[in-house]
Amino acid sequence: MTTRVITLKELAASLDLSITTVSRALAGHEQIALKTRERVAQAARQAGYVPNTAARTLVSGRSGFVGLVLPIRGPNLVDSFLGEFVTGLGEGLVSHGADLILATAALGHSELSVLRHVVESGRADGVVVTRIAETDERLAYLRERGFPFVAHGRLLDSDFDYNWLDTDGAHAFGEAFDMLYELGHRHFGLVTISEAMTFRHLRQDGLAAAIARRGDPSVRLDVVTAPRFDQQARIEAVNRMLRGPDRPTAIVALFDELALTVMEEAARAGFSMPRELSVIGFDNIAASAYAPPGLTTFDASIRQCAREIADMLLTVIAEKPGKPLTRLIRPTLVARASHGPAPQTRS
Repeated sequence: MTTRVITLKELAASLDLSITTVSRALAGHEQIALKTRERVAQAARQAGYVPNTAARTLVSGRSGFVGLVLPIRGPNLVDSFLGEFVTGLGEGLVSHGADLILATAALGHSELSVLRHVVESGRADGVVVTRIAETDERLAYLRERGFPFVAHGRLLDSDFDYNWLDTDGAHAFGEAFDMLYELGHRHFGLVTISEAMTFRHLRQDGLAAAIARRGDPSVRLDVVTAPRFDQQARIEAVNRMLRGPDRPTAIVALFDELALTVMEEAARAGFSMPRELSVIGFDNIAASAYAPPGLTTFDASIRQCAREIADMLLTVIAEKPGKPLTRLIRPTLVARASHGPAPQTRS
């Protein structure tokens, strides 16, 4: 039976190591051999030892926390992406003995001001930044401060290097077009957002490039946009596309929530999917598998990406690598029943 160790002194004695060595091992000091750090960490977990955060910060100069700013969008908005991302990030951090701080930005408040508070209060050793805009003031601030961070996503253009992990949305949208084209579709719709987000730009570019590669003048693309977090505007935009006199036979949505809105409104209008309309999304959130008839989408591996970002950030904090850490992940097609051959005739 494992005896619960209450103090650092007792933990050190049980390992036959000095208090200084154990303290530094728990803080992740590189001067301590990796095997020793792992041995100490395992013993601490088994003994239920919880280090005093204030004391650890004084010794190591680190808090052991990573920050993430969580914007509040409104009481009726469910954000499936952030739910999966936060879960994966927490899993990745705790596996290394680190913890996650969530700092909320109230509706209408600047995320940058909350981020500044997290950084300048010293509460976190590094931060994760999500949903990167084409030009993002948060990354500019962090770079100026020299504060450790990893971005989930990329800037559209950048005059500085930074750490990032992203999914290859451009490739996915090109793949979606090619698959639908081979199924006979020539009239396409794109449901997108009005905000200047880099992922929007890259996915739309991937679709446009795939269309250009075909060189087929019969291909048409209709585009509707709506503010990302305005559900009513989203519904109105989708209905403009669905209820027009010459609607597309296949619609690609920038992400799953938009695709699910297309499917809901199409069903409400009496369209059969995929016999009369094909729909494809991106992200593979949990709801995509259950919305009739099952949404074809691309799995962005949100949870796994967040775990890898945790690993990247802890490496940046501990080792300060000379070159930025970057990774581009290829999403996987998840084929369900919402896409099929183009209809031969339409009423």
